[in-house]
Amino acid sequence: MPLPCGLSRRRFLGGLAALAPWSSQVPVRAITKRPGFHWFGYYDKRQFDPTGRYVLGMEVDFEHRSPQPADRVRLGMMDLKDGDRWIPLAETSAWNWQQGCMLQWLPGSDREVIYNDRQGDRHASVILDVRSGRKRTLPAPIYALSPDGRWAVTTDFRRLAHTRPGYGYSGIPDPNRDVAAPEDAGIWRVDLRTGQTRLIISIAQIARMPSPPSHPQLDGTGATHWFNHLLVSPDGRRFIFLHRWKGGAAGNRFLTRMFTADPDGKNLHLVDGFGGVSHFIWRDARHILSWANRPPLGGKFYLFEDQSDRVEPVGPDVMTRDGHCSYLPGNRWILNDTYPDKERQQHLYLYDTATGRHIPLASFYSPPEYAGEWRCDLHPRFSPDGRFVTVDSAHQGGRQIYLVDLRPVIG
Repeated sequence: MPLPCGLSRRRFLGGLAALAPWSSQVPVRAITKRPGFHWFGYYDKRQFDPTGRYVLGMEVDFEHRSPQPADRVRLGMMDLKDGDRWIPLAETSAWNWQQGCMLQWLPGSDREVIYNDRQGDRHASVILDVRSGRKRTLPAPIYALSPDGRWAVTTDFRRLAHTRPGYGYSGIPDPNRDVAAPEDAGIWRVDLRTGQTRLIISIAQIARMPSPPSHPQLDGTGATHWFNHLLVSPDGRRFIFLHRWKGGAAGNRFLTRMFTADPDGKNLHLVDGFGGVSHFIWRDARHILSWANRPPLGGKFYLFEDQSDRVEPVGPDVMTRDGHCSYLPGNRWILNDTYPDKERQQHLYLYDTATGRHIPLASFYSPPEYAGEWRCDLHPRFSPDGRFVTVDSAHQGGRQIYLVDLRPVIG
């Protein structure tokens, strides 16, 4: 079929996809719109307030490039009971395309949110009262919050800026850029009441730690090591993190080990050390659902029991692709998404652990220019009652936030 004069194949295919940019088995609506591009970021943060009425989001005026130090992102929330009205809240220059600025509601609060900021030559976090506008600044950024909202764990966003573009913050260089595994960087615990910050696990400590005989001894010689993807357990007694490295014996790909630890960094446990572990979520205080590549089944979702060697595959025949997984309240339903397939469709679905059914919810077209650091993953997040889900999608020509109604499926 000949193409119209002056129209490239890429633009033509993109135009065809734009005619029917998504399909859905449940109600879906946009809750943000132009001007501006909107998204929230990661799937394991509290985007909804406890009532389910207010939904946090971020806004910028550009796409398709890395954030520069002078670029600021606007923070706000949508009122779902007032026509999805955008309520401006704040701005920050500490952000990235994948996880934003770690904006989220403080656990249990219907008026306080927290987000990261850059203040001079350091990163910080800000607790904002969305009703009064009062702010309180802490001397360190946050990554994952405890379920009681009293403390957080965090890592070095300066290091992430060059080891994993799309997850760190621009504007402050990494003082350990040329150090393979620094002793003075790693995971810090932050007291959200006092601001006291303490390094509890160093990158050097974990880089030196061999894997047990049940796992392969992956070679990190000559590689650059870092941490990311931290998440505290539902009871606050453990947290999880990924140890990653690239270069040297590892070559151009990065390898990954998954660890858990006590809130003080003690009682470290290697959950998976086969090199290919990826997205994860706590199912409960003892179990972790994660995508991993391990023998003999290879790449599957697995349910790991913390501080033991017990592991079992989950949905091995129907959840066959890596995605951003979470459990809806009650732990019967697994909410998940996929990366773009060969038609550039990103699929949102539920997995019913009681019956083993895979239930398609919606598919969203991802234009080809949304790739690499500034890709737009769905990153599904659910409301407190588990009846609604938000996703970030660029299927209508610019990333926006969409609300998905699960009630036709789960009641």
